Amino acid sequence: MIRRTTYALLLTLPGLAFAHAGSAAEHGLLAGLAHPFTGWDHLAAMLAVGFWTTLAARRGRLDLVLVPAAFVALLTTGAVITAAGSAVPAVEPLIAASLLGLGLLVALQLHLPLAAALGLVGAFAFFHGAAHGQELAGGAALAGMVLGTAALHLMGMVAGFAARRRGPLWPRAAGAVLGLMGVSLLVGALA
Repeated sequence: MIRRTTYALLLTLPGLAFAHAGSAAEHGLLAGLAHPFTGWDHLAAMLAVGFWTTLAARRGRLDLVLVPAAFVALLTTGAVITAAGSAVPAVEPLIAASLLGLGLLVALQLHLPLAAALGLVGAFAFFHGAAHGQELAGGAALAGMVLGTAALHLMGMVAGFAARRRGPLWPRAAGAVLGLMGVSLLVGALA
């Protein structure tokens, strides 16, 4: 019963997912730190990167550092570009597509070559950063966002290691839920 309720609640989140759009600029380290936790789309994607990294790491600990670091670096790049006033087109549909893509990566537990994993995660991160950069103001807020993102990656890794120990069904279920969120958000973004 609890699982069905949880899944039903997850499917109702698209209205909350775009909570970032159009908000007033947020200032300060704490505002930036909290920011990745305030939109379900961003929260889920950042957790998923850590989760998938634990499932797909082939070369050992190097992947566990490089893949999340690539996300953080390109998230920061996207945020800086939009904070400087540059427009990035199709941010919300591409964020939704990133959830779908991450959901597939987690559900299928795909092992990609390191360069492909870095490129794919980096592309996803750039658009998440572009959305964040529109709302954050100042270096302290950006630093807080980076710390919040890193914390979410670590939480995702902990969840990934725990799920991996329980067997292949748990990661597949988590990936399926994430993919469904992505599809739901994508439909909403394109409507």
